Amino acid sequence: MATDDFFRARLDGMVDPRHPLAVLGRRMPWSQIEASLAPLFARKARMGKSREDADMFGPTLVVAAGGVSRAGRPRLPIRLMVSLLYLKHAFNESDESVVERWSENVVWQLFSGMEHYQSKLPCDATQIGRFRRVLGEAGVEQLLKTTIEAAVAMKAVKPVELERVTVDTTVQEKAVAHPTDSRLLEVARAKIAHLAKRAGLQLKKTHEREGQTLRRRAGGYAHAKQFKRLRQVVRRQRTILGVLLREVQRKMTTLAQATQDQLKPWLERAERIRSQRPHDKNKLYALHAPEVECIGKGKARKPYEFGVKVSLAVAHKSGLIVGARSFPGNPFDGHTLAQQLEQTGTLLQDLGVKPKTAVVDLGYRGVDSDISPVELIHWGKYKSLNAQQRRWLKRRQAIEPTIGHTKHDHRMDKCWLKGSDGDALHAVLCAAGFNIRWLMRALQRQRLAGSLKHVCLASIALCATWLVGLMAVLNGLLGAKAAQQRWSPLSPA
Repeated sequence: MATDDFFRARLDGMVDPRHPLAVLGRRMPWSQIEASLAPLFARKARMGKSREDADMFGPTLVVAAGGVSRAGRPRLPIRLMVSLLYLKHAFNESDESVVERWSENVVWQLFSGMEHYQSKLPCDATQIGRFRRVLGEAGVEQLLKTTIEAAVAMKAVKPVELERVTVDTTVQEKAVAHPTDSRLLEVARAKIAHLAKRAGLQLKKTHEREGQTLRRRAGGYAHAKQFKRLRQVVRRQRTILGVLLREVQRKMTTLAQATQDQLKPWLERAERIRSQRPHDKNKLYALHAPEVECIGKGKARKPYEFGVKVSLAVAHKSGLIVGARSFPGNPFDGHTLAQQLEQTGTLLQDLGVKPKTAVVDLGYRGVDSDISPVELIHWGKYKSLNAQQRRWLKRRQAIEPTIGHTKHDHRMDKCWLKGSDGDALHAVLCAAGFNIRWLMRALQRQRLAGSLKHVCLASIALCATWLVGLMAVLNGLLGAKAAQQRWSPLSPA
């Protein structure tokens, strides 16, 4: 009986089997990934509801809607969804663009476990976001851990090399506009007016027209450096926002309690924006993202960045990322080192190794007791270091290009995910995407090394054959000359 698959093109016949991504798809431990993530997606049993029923023997008590429900469409394969996350961050794609490019790229489909080419989208883009939320921070750390174990299994890195790591921090910026006071006040006013209208409150005045005019004037005064007029405009914006907040607070008492609970967080944030001043601490920099912090890393081109601090741990010799996590609250760099090394040890525990040496910059001074027994190496200890440790220290700055590639090539430069949980997931997934590209480059190096080895062996064999032939010719010539001298009639008797 004929099947539809008989007339479909197989991917293994369309793709070069030596392509790095195709080789990586064959070597990744997909069964291990599916076994570790399957419990997160198992259908949960419901208790059900008890109700009375009547049959021929009289009234009875039965349980309805209990057990595991089989309603809904089947879930997509875990390997497919994990592959989409890997490919998204490895090739710097969004949720929407990765599914569109997947439907056109046969190598990506082969990497995802497909057998036949399909031109339709693998899933809706929103399903990637839901899959990512279900995974949580522990799930995405498992994806990062798998890339490290795959590198060891492919002999691209030795386990002993992972005992020495380089640690540094950077800023993962949030997808928010630059937080000027004028813009924050206008955004808060517009948001409160919109929420009040949706809740059914009749406001005397929303100040919409005046708010937009003030926002435009503030931009013009700031550009012209007329700061006195700018301060007057900002003062008026604070006034109209306060008027609007007080009116909403007076009238919201007539609303249902559920509606009031929805309004209160936004009112608190708007009041926080209205009352904060330029030199205050713990300011609110985005109305929709209160977790955003202002972090200064001493960059001349960008004095302040708005997001969350992220720490990266990189294998000192090979450059493979072995740890990545976010740290809300903008802590001191040295206070993040113990937690970063703890995460790295957790990711490496199945390999039987753990960090023993951490090479860092001067921002991590004074935390030797917190990370004991791990040895801390930085420039402040230069005089007490031996020659080998000084060589290690000279390679510390190799983590800087790793941070740069993680930002510009793997989406860490801007986080679009919601909340502090989104920051944590995004940092780990960006590190996993970097490792995928690292593994592809390692496979290319191994293939090139194998090709060079075969070429060298063939050259040696050819040279040996040529030498053997040359020796045979020389032996023949020497033998003929000797025979001629022995039997020549002109030779003396």
